[in-house]
Amino acid sequence: MKKINWYPAVILGLLALLVVTFGALVVSRVDQEQAVTTLESSSLNNPGQQTFEWKLVTTWPKNFPGLGSAPERFARKVGEMSNGRLTIKVYGAGELVPAMGVFGAVSDGAAQVGHGAAYYWKGKVPAAQFFTAVPFGLNAQEMNGWLHYGGGQELWEEIYAPFNLIPMAGGSTGVQMAGWFNREINSVEDLKGLKMRIPGLGGEVLNRAGGTAVTIPGGELYTALQTGVIDATEWVGPYNDLAFGFHQIAKYYYYPGWHEPGSILEIIVNRTAFEKLPKDLQAIVRTAARDANQDMLDEYTARNNRALRELVDQHGVELRKLPDDVIAHLKTINTQIMEDTALEDPQFKRVYEAFKAFEQQVIPYHQISEEAYYQTRKIAE
Repeated sequence: MKKINWYPAVILGLLALLVVTFGALVVSRVDQEQAVTTLESSSLNNPGQQTFEWKLVTTWPKNFPGLGSAPERFARKVGEMSNGRLTIKVYGAGELVPAMGVFGAVSDGAAQVGHGAAYYWKGKVPAAQFFTAVPFGLNAQEMNGWLHYGGGQELWEEIYAPFNLIPMAGGSTGVQMAGWFNREINSVEDLKGLKMRIPGLGGEVLNRAGGTAVTIPGGELYTALQTGVIDATEWVGPYNDLAFGFHQIAKYYYYPGWHEPGSILEIIVNRTAFEKLPKDLQAIVRTAARDANQDMLDEYTARNNRALRELVDQHGVELRKLPDDVIAHLKTINTQIMEDTALEDPQFKRVYEAFKAFEQQVIPYHQISEEAYYQTRKIAE
C-alpha cells in the first residue's frame, strides 16, 4: 500500500486558518476603530456630553469652617453628580475678587457662581436683606419653609433677575450670637456711640439706637476689634468665633442673636451661564445647593455647643444675656424701620408683606409645637 504524505495538506490548512484568523482580526480592529470614532462623534454632537468649567467666588476666607466649607462642598457635589461634566473651582475672598465684589463679579460673568449673604447687597437691592435674616423674624427652619414652600424663592429670583442672577439658599447658621463686646451693655444708653460691625437690617437698627454700624469682611474683623476701630462685632456663633480667636481680644460674649435668628447664605449663579447648561446639569446645580444649605445647618448644630463650652470652660469667656429692656427697645426700632422702608420702596414692601404673611402662619403653629416642646423639655429636667 502506498504511503500518503499528509504534511503538505496540513501546512496548507494551517496557512489558510492563519489567513482567516488574521482577516477576522483586521475586520474586528476596523469595527472597533469605527465604534470609537462614532462614539467620539456622538459625544461632540450631544450637548449632554459637553463639559463645563466654572469659577466660584466667595465672601469668606478660603476653607473657613462652616461658611467657607459650604461652597467647597457645593463644588465637590456638582462635580461628583455630573461625573466631571461640570467642574467648579472655588476662590476665597480676595483671591479673585474682593469679598464684597462677589455680587458684581457673578452678575457681570467674571465668575459663574458666588457664595455670600444677600444682605451684603442692600445698597443695590434693599429687599435682598429679607433673604438672609430679618431681626426678630424667622428662624432657620422657618426661613427654609418660606423659601422652598412659601413663595420666597420666587420673590428672590424676581428681585435678582435685573442683575442676570439666579439665587439659591446655600447654607444656614441657625440663630446667631449677639456678638463680642469690649463695652458692657446694661441699658439702652450703652448702645449710644457703640461702633459695631453688624450688617443688614440689624445694622440699621443699631444706627437708630444711637450706635454706628459698619460692614467689614470677616478676614479683617480681628484686627479691627483688637485696634479699637470697632467696639464690638457680631460674626456667627461659637464655632466660627472660636476659630477667629475673638476671645483673645474681647471681654464679653452676648446673646441672643436678635439681629439674625436664622441666617440663610446664598449661592448666586450667572443666569446666562446657567442657561447654557443641559437640563440635567441645571438640576444638579440646584440639588447641590439644597445639599449645601442643609449640611451647613447640620454642622453648626453639631459644633456650636462644643465650641461654646471650650470658650467658657477653657478660655474663661464671660457669657452674658442682653437685658430685656434693650431687646424690647431694639425690636421697637426694627418694626419702625421695616414700616418706613416699605413706604419708600415698593419692592421692599412687596417682599415685606409676603414675609409677614408667612410669619403669621408659621409662628402660631410653632408656639404649640417647637416652643411648647422646649418648655416641656425644661419641665423634664
